[in-house]
Amino acid sequence: MKFTGTQDYVATDDLTIAVNAAVTLERPLLVKGEPGTGKTDLARQIASGLGLRMIEWNIKSTTKAQQGLYEYDAVSRLRDSQLGEERVHDVANYIRKGKLWEAFEAGEKVVLLIDEIDKADIEFPNDLLQELDRMEFYVYETGATIRAENRPIVIITSNNEKELPDAFLRRCFFHYIRFPDPETMRKIVEVHHPGIKEALLSTALTQFYDIREQQGLKKKPSTSEVLDWLKLLLAEDLSPEDLKRDGASALPKLHGALLKNEQDVHLFERLAFMARRG
Repeated sequence: MKFTGTQDYVATDDLTIAVNAAVTLERPLLVKGEPGTGKTDLARQIASGLGLRMIEWNIKSTTKAQQGLYEYDAVSRLRDSQLGEERVHDVANYIRKGKLWEAFEAGEKVVLLIDEIDKADIEFPNDLLQELDRMEFYVYETGATIRAENRPIVIITSNNEKELPDAFLRRCFFHYIRFPDPETMRKIVEVHHPGIKEALLSTALTQFYDIREQQGLKKKPSTSEVLDWLKLLLAEDLSPEDLKRDGASALPKLHGALLKNEQDVHLFERLAFMARRG
């Protein structure tokens, strides 16, 4: 079972090596990188490339590790007991299965995505150590132990918003998705916008990388944002000449696709003002 990328996802050599190493070691693959570099989409493409079903667990700031295992709905059981419902005698009727439970009992190998784990509190990764290591957990209400018949391929993404515990990191295979160089970016663009004219692509990418390298930029535009920008350029049928910036404005055409806060917009406005004064 080897992942080699898909026709919809440009996977670099080091990324495919990391994915296959994690599969071989049967360890979770922890993927970090800038937002918009394709971390979440990687899990979907692994599932597609290997012909597996994907189960997705999106983490929020309020998410608790226990929710990934199961939740016991004591309130509903109390209400049913007051109403004299027959189902109240079986506690299993009030167990809500989580995403890990779903992956463990899938009956076949699946890809389990735990997306943006760094959004949760610092104890969240530690609370999943044993379950991800042993691929089993105990249900106290029913006395059952849930074991994975087929160990899932676990992909964990992080935007590096907070440090993850060392004990958790030891149990993962780690890979950092570097921002694509211009040649890799061309391949990515070709997947999403096949047949784009070379002159337009060269001018747009040159401008895009110039923006990313601008000193003082608060948020650098990402891969997903340059793809959106190119989509707009194509929709507006703009030419390479249309993208040229003059002294009146240092802002790129349709800059709202690339610059996502007022500080960065003001930065380019100041640059244009300084250029005019100079």
